[in-house]
Amino acid sequence: MEDPSNNSITKAPSADIRLRITGMDCAEEVTILKRELGPLVGNTDRLQFDIFNRKLTIREGMPHVSPTEMIAAVSETGMNAETWKDDPAEDSDEHDHASRSRTILTIISGAFGLSGLLAHAWLEGGFSNALGSEGMGLNTRVPLPAIALYVAGIIAGVWYVAPRAWHSAKRMMPDMNLLMFIAVCGAALIGEWFEAVTVSFLFSLSLLLESWSVGRARRAIAALMDLAPVTARVRDEQGNDYEVAPAEVAIGQLFYVRPGEKIPLDGNVQAGSSAVNQAPITGESAPVTKVPGDEVFAGTINGDGALEVACSKPANDTTLAHIIQLVEEAQSNRAPSEQWVEKFARYYTPTVMLLAALVMTVPPLLFGGEWSDWFYRSLVLLVIACPCALVISTPVSIVSALTAAARNGVLIKGGVFMEAPAHLKAIALDKTGTLTEGKPKVVDIVPFGEHDEEELLVRAASLESQSDHPLAKAIVEAASERKVQLLLVTDFQIIQGKGAQGVLNDNLFWIGSHRYLEERGQETPEVHQHLEAMQQAGRSVVVVGNENHVCGFITLSDTLRPTAKQTLQDLHATGIQHIVMLTGDNQGTAEAIATEAGIDEVHAELLPEDKVRLVSELVEKYDHVAMVGDGVNDAPALARASLGIAMGAAGSDAAIETADIALLADNLTKLPWLIRHSKNTLRIIHQNIGCSLTIKAIFMVLTFVGFASLWAAIAADMGASLVVIANGLRLLRDHD
Repeated sequence: MEDPSNNSITKAPSADIRLRITGMDCAEEVTILKRELGPLVGNTDRLQFDIFNRKLTIREGMPHVSPTEMIAAVSETGMNAETWKDDPAEDSDEHDHASRSRTILTIISGAFGLSGLLAHAWLEGGFSNALGSEGMGLNTRVPLPAIALYVAGIIAGVWYVAPRAWHSAKRMMPDMNLLMFIAVCGAALIGEWFEAVTVSFLFSLSLLLESWSVGRARRAIAALMDLAPVTARVRDEQGNDYEVAPAEVAIGQLFYVRPGEKIPLDGNVQAGSSAVNQAPITGESAPVTKVPGDEVFAGTINGDGALEVACSKPANDTTLAHIIQLVEEAQSNRAPSEQWVEKFARYYTPTVMLLAALVMTVPPLLFGGEWSDWFYRSLVLLVIACPCALVISTPVSIVSALTAAARNGVLIKGGVFMEAPAHLKAIALDKTGTLTEGKPKVVDIVPFGEHDEEELLVRAASLESQSDHPLAKAIVEAASERKVQLLLVTDFQIIQGKGAQGVLNDNLFWIGSHRYLEERGQETPEVHQHLEAMQQAGRSVVVVGNENHVCGFITLSDTLRPTAKQTLQDLHATGIQHIVMLTGDNQGTAEAIATEAGIDEVHAELLPEDKVRLVSELVEKYDHVAMVGDGVNDAPALARASLGIAMGAAGSDAAIETADIALLADNLTKLPWLIRHSKNTLRIIHQNIGCSLTIKAIFMVLTFVGFASLWAAIAADMGASLVVIANGLRLLRDHD
């Protein structure tokens, strides 16, 4: 077992290769790596990229490749790779070193550029003479001392760009690094040294800001890891407490949590009572009271009572560990917007280079334009066309949205599922455990003849104490609440699918369903009328009797979640057109719950295959349909829906594994929040893409009419990058 605070929770199978990539900070680098490594591994589907941890996983498959081959191939791109080590401290040190190096080189570039301008102005008699005043600002003479300073600034600015630009040119696959490098070299070639150093400095600064934005998202994910304490308190045989790493606590072993401490592992409370703040895991705003028998999660915060807890999962398999794992891996499941941007950039960049070549050659050749003038304009076009802001606009937004959702107790398994809720038109909901609490409770105790309520409850609970059926548990719990004394049961016998019987105080009693009562031939018209009325009201009925007559019956009901009705109203308000309830329960119970909740359509007495069929029909009619469920029988329908949503806290493993999204607190109010959050994410992505393309279109027009310069173009592109980064990071603050 390993500590969940490190990356070992995402440990891949032994046949997989995992590498740490230095310099992989945005989707552009991912595209470069795919182009370089794809032919080597045979299929890019084998490549899984985790930008925010700079991790590349090469899945097992054919052809076989070695880590050495992969590292060598990565180095061809201008990036560096090494074998992955599960050491977050080491990764952080390397990131800090790389970030410091980039920051220092950017500062050096800016300092030499400014020094060159000052020297240039001093030697030429003023800034106006240094900057020039002809047309596009072309200069005719730059002193050698100023050139030397400018060149130093250029080298520092393109230090990280040049290797990647060379790789791009060598592979005949133009990217933004090549665009910038050509623009810098072209400006220097025509004597525009100040423009050249300004472009190199601003582009270096833009990449630095991009790296910072990725680091900001990475820190948001790291904050999830910090939720888990690094030690757990256990007790030795002498009764002394001592601390160990959570990974050293075995399943079933007791650990102790003092008031105010974070809970280190998932487990079940054995002793003590306390209100636990589960907001870091489930997003619940109010503390939840925990008593013996209740489940607690790693990373939650204990209240004012001490708890003794039995560990139920190893450290690398806790709910928190799975949340971290899925959030880290989720951005490898590319959202539709990300896929569109990547595809767009693939064709956009070479098209821009062709357009720049035409701008440089056509006007001088056909219309007698000045070569230097149109060459300069082509360089401006290359700079403003750089897709940097466009490429980073979507992934930053998606990861911010995924992280915000995790903080709110909504676990989304990938960017591809982040956008889906925004398009939903219909939702199908399971009843038991989804719309209802999933825990039946005794509603009425109806004795017949000379029997009274306590007598009837004692007989029912005594017989049901031998069963683990949900209705049996509810009757026993009701008896416990009333503090009645149960009787000894002998000769107990289960009557499969019908009920049970046993001897109480030397008399045989039975308990069972309405159908069993009919089979015994003991039903009277009066009893039949009572039972039919209760079933039509949506109640489950348990009948108690002996060999001579019916003693009475007990009605039970699975209560509607308190938030269900308001949640359904909120779902309609978000744009959901149709809400359907699917259940295997009887028609009367289903219709009663549907009426109380405000369901548009109800289908009852369904088998799992019936649910799949009905979901298929909804998908055909509405196209975008979500299925919400919690049981094993819901898993096929979850898989068939456009979007599967599982009630995660109490849901079955099959449902949670099949679903695309899990509501960790079983909190239905998170459904409308999820749809609003998805729509907000989509809106911000569209804003970012629109902003990037609009700025580029404006500057392209200015370039053609001669009113744009290199430094203004790169400043505009950097400004666009800043805007889309800040806009995307706003999603981290999205909450109820």
